[in-house]
Amino acid sequence: MRSSSQRSFFFNVDWITVFIYLALCTIGWFNIHAAVFDEAHPGIFDSMKTDYSKQFIWILSAVALAGIILLLDSRFFSALAPVFYGITIFLLLLVLVVGRNVGGNQAWISIGAFRLQPSEFAKYATCLLLARYLSGVNIRITEVKSFFIAAAIIFFPMLLIKMQPDDGSTLVFCSLIFVLYREGLSPYFLILGALFITLFILSLLFKQLYVVGGILIVFGILIAIVRRNRKRALIVLAGLVISVAFVFIVPFVYSHVIKEHQRVRIDEWLRLTNDKKKAGYNVNQSKIAIGSGKLWGKGYLKGTQTRFSFVPEQSTDFIFCTVGEEWGFAGSVVVIGLYLFLILRIILIAERQRSPFSRIYGYGVACIIFFHFFINIGLTIGVVPVIGIPLPFISYGGSSLWSFTFLLFTLLKLDSNRMGVV
Repeated sequence: MRSSSQRSFFFNVDWITVFIYLALCTIGWFNIHAAVFDEAHPGIFDSMKTDYSKQFIWILSAVALAGIILLLDSRFFSALAPVFYGITIFLLLLVLVVGRNVGGNQAWISIGAFRLQPSEFAKYATCLLLARYLSGVNIRITEVKSFFIAAAIIFFPMLLIKMQPDDGSTLVFCSLIFVLYREGLSPYFLILGALFITLFILSLLFKQLYVVGGILIVFGILIAIVRRNRKRALIVLAGLVISVAFVFIVPFVYSHVIKEHQRVRIDEWLRLTNDKKKAGYNVNQSKIAIGSGKLWGKGYLKGTQTRFSFVPEQSTDFIFCTVGEEWGFAGSVVVIGLYLFLILRIILIAERQRSPFSRIYGYGVACIIFFHFFINIGLTIGVVPVIGIPLPFISYGGSSLWSFTFLLFTLLKLDSNRMGVV
């Protein structure tokens, strides 16, 4: 006979989310097999030297870690959040000294045959510490001190990851601003962020005179609307000055601050250049692979773009190409649908928490998974610049799979105990 506590544990775990997790891991495993298929070892279990066999080990170990997380006390995560954060900061510093350089990024620590990527686990530790801090007594994100401490928790690992340099993982942390927004941060921060991104893009696409003219028209209309409110009029006027100044700063930043390989990717994304043999090769081949799948796909292990390695990094950053080519539009919709359902489920779980720590942490998980999902799939179809980040649970890699497993199952553990929170 099971005890009541065991039955309670079993039924309180959100098994719908667990099912989605297992489905995505399985989809990833089969697509990795297709992406790096080796005719010398055609079976998915033929050799432990192939990426698909290694991924199977990562999946098994991740499931085991998920089970361990679910057996831990819920208070463990909040209590040890500073410890986890401190360990990952130490590892991020260590990787700058002894890290292995792969693809221009010094982001891995080699431990025998295993390569650890601290930046992946930094996302998990940052979510934990941010949730612990913001859930503290008398902490209000609208207060200057609280805001800067929360921003520092996010910014510190970003800075160390940028030094590797790993631009993709650095940008992931920016998504946590939506956690701050959920906890009371003024929407003006989001509006300003969107404004600067828009002006940056427009300044690259059009002449400065045209962009400044557009700014004057928009802000002129805003001033006319709020002219009777002196405070708001001054805010709009300040926004006008900052926006115009920003437009004139963009060329200098673009030429002297942003690195050449980043400029090449942005130019190709904005169609300022059209180099399908070099800078635009990856995205062009990715589009060909996805488009050739048509409605139902070419079939498992039958994708020509995939089998003949036309798309580089197809088991990691461009794994979605395999889905598009071999599973077609229908399979792509299923995968995207699973992600959207997972993210909505995470938000639902976050909102039903009684503990502020659990709620804030849940939103952190949702932000990070959504950012990875949107950017990774977006880069394969050319709607965002090429940024090297994995597709959660699907891309090849142990560090990535483990870190996303930690993120998700810690939330599920917190959720399973939500009724015990007073």
